[in-house]
Amino acid sequence: MNEMTKVTEAAENSINRPQPKAGVLDIAPYVPGKSKGTHGKTVHKLSSNETPLGTSAAARAALEAVAQHLELYPDGSSSDLRAAIGEVYGLNPDRIICGAGSDEILSLVAYGYLGAGDEAIYSEHGFLVYDIAIRAAGATPVVAPEKDLTTDVDAILARVTDKTKMVFIANPNNPTGTYLPFGEVKRLHEGLPPHVLLVLDAAYGEYVRKNDYESGIELAATSDNVFMTRTFSKIYGLANLRLGWGFGAAHIIDALNRIRGPFNVSGMAGAAGIAAVKDREFVARSVEHNERWLPWLTAELEGLGLKVTPSVGNFVLIHFPDEDGKRAPDADAYLLERGCVLRMVGNYGLPNAIRMTVGSEDANRTVVAHLKAFLEQA
Repeated sequence: MNEMTKVTEAAENSINRPQPKAGVLDIAPYVPGKSKGTHGKTVHKLSSNETPLGTSAAARAALEAVAQHLELYPDGSSSDLRAAIGEVYGLNPDRIICGAGSDEILSLVAYGYLGAGDEAIYSEHGFLVYDIAIRAAGATPVVAPEKDLTTDVDAILARVTDKTKMVFIANPNNPTGTYLPFGEVKRLHEGLPPHVLLVLDAAYGEYVRKNDYESGIELAATSDNVFMTRTFSKIYGLANLRLGWGFGAAHIIDALNRIRGPFNVSGMAGAAGIAAVKDREFVARSVEHNERWLPWLTAELEGLGLKVTPSVGNFVLIHFPDEDGKRAPDADAYLLERGCVLRMVGNYGLPNAIRMTVGSEDANRTVVAHLKAFLEQA
């Protein structure tokens, strides 16, 4: 059978099977960071912005307790978890929704408010899940260019049309590590029509120590068209359990609860989340570790002659020379061979950059030493 015949038969067979709705096959699948180095060897995994401090001991104990009763359904409304989050952040639990990571929350808000003919805006190097959620909801993504790898409020406002129904902002942004001061976020909000929903993704908010930063709680608490999302995957070290939450006006929460799965948060995730959010000492240690090693990494990498985008998260974006043998793919291959797994970000439109998580002291020093050797080789 020749190749032309095979192609024809494949096309004919595809007609006689269920077809996804229009647009689904145009979605680029999300590709997570690698977990293994060359030949399966991993010494330091710094590709997914996981915390090097592990998980709160209190969260592990709560997890083990629930593991004794896996035959029972979890609380379908995550009432105890919402109460714990509300207690820590001073929020009304009735205005909180929980989900399987903030990814699910972001998808829910897209499914609840976007459809065919609608547009949703996100910034040039914004989180890839925004594009997936928008397209999956049947809407059209609109990309606003950034300025110095930072969300540009004017560029977003210039792209608002009668079709715009939503704006997604990661603040701080992943993978750049940059952030919008609260004054700029308020200016963006004030410039949007009241029917446009502003979604503020603050997955890395706990790490930020800038006086002009606000995660979005204030706007979400006082506005009808602002919704904030958070995650337990980063500073709390619960990435494996998939747990996130969102906060907004009562009418937004009501709409999302109508399409949320009834048991979308497992009992193990919920119990661990309650313990984790209350363990403020663990969070403080995580912040302290990041405050020490983020500036150290930035200075050491810049000392090697590499450009590093200023970051307020628990990661840095490293830019490589546009020279044969010195580009980001070359550095990535060199590090993988030595068991150091970082994140290439070509799918974010940054083909000559690598994102590196702030790791343990050993991990940070090891990667810097390898990069020094990489840049010095003939």
